[in-house]
Amino acid sequence: MSAEDGTAGTDPDERESRLKAYQGRPAAVARMGRDPVNLPMIRHWCEAMGDTSPAYSGPDAIAPPTMLQAWTMTGLSAYTGRADAYAELLALLDESGCTSVVATDCEQEYLRPLRPGDEVTFDSVIESVSSRKKTKLGTGHFVTTRTDVRVAGELVGRHRFRILKFAPTAVSNSAPEPDSQTAPQGFSREAAESAAEDASRSSTARTGSGARRPRPVVNRDNEGFWQGVAEHRLLIQRCTACGTLRHPWLPGCNACGCLDWDTIEASGAGTVHSYVIMHHPPFPAFEPPYAVGLIQLAEGVRMVSNVVGVPYDKVRIGLPVRAEFRRYEVAGAGAGELDLPVFRAVEGEG
Repeated sequence: MSAEDGTAGTDPDERESRLKAYQGRPAAVARMGRDPVNLPMIRHWCEAMGDTSPAYSGPDAIAPPTMLQAWTMTGLSAYTGRADAYAELLALLDESGCTSVVATDCEQEYLRPLRPGDEVTFDSVIESVSSRKKTKLGTGHFVTTRTDVRVAGELVGRHRFRILKFAPTAVSNSAPEPDSQTAPQGFSREAAESAAEDASRSSTARTGSGARRPRPVVNRDNEGFWQGVAEHRLLIQRCTACGTLRHPWLPGCNACGCLDWDTIEASGAGTVHSYVIMHHPPFPAFEPPYAVGLIQLAEGVRMVSNVVGVPYDKVRIGLPVRAEFRRYEVAGAGAGELDLPVFRAVEGEG
């Protein structure tokens, strides 16, 4: 068996049995949060998230429930609280060829609000190790840990965190074709390339590797947004009680808690509020380097998408952009073609 199969050096059934034996064993024991729950961290979190709820400030403030994991994190220094069983499990996966890791998702349960001054303790357990799975990134195992968070012995919340430990899929060394959606390095440095990119704006976009884009996750909370995208409209939620606009879509208003809402159509105009240039990790559907922008729409909300129409190294904060819709091949259930919003740099402005 090859390392890519995640079974290097031993029988697959034997290795899976060894992995499954770690289920129920501790990942961290009797750990304490580095800091008590405190107002400065709450304030910084709310500013970063744009959450203006009055519940998180003042003398009776509580911590935003979604900060649950923040009180258990160890910071950027080396992590020293990991139990032996968890370290052994990761080492076993490394030996099998699953040397890469990506966080996939998390789930949280909130049993009571945390308040400034609460001192958090926590224990973590290896809740499950999946059978070998084949994914777009490679073949590997999903590992789920469950962290029980307590204050003075009282259970206040649970946090489940899932990672994929995988053997990366081999990437072809053949030279890719130009990829218009990622604004490759040579894009628009030559007039011919610029013209070719502009001519492709209304056509179906293809990645240089031929890989399909992942299909967006559509659920009951955001299906209205994606229905608007299918109609080439950017729809923003608006609270019918206080008029606050919000994105991404949520079931309730951050400002007043009202569950009733309608929508307005965004003009598509905006500016780059912040951005990153993606170099690593490589992903088959995206040819690095490419620019991912946090776009401040004219209406006041922010949205994340690709920035196109300008070389990746020319993207800057404050760059004027306008939304457009491009058609991509997508993978997953119902694979086919899907229109997705991107933001094109507006020439001659800013």
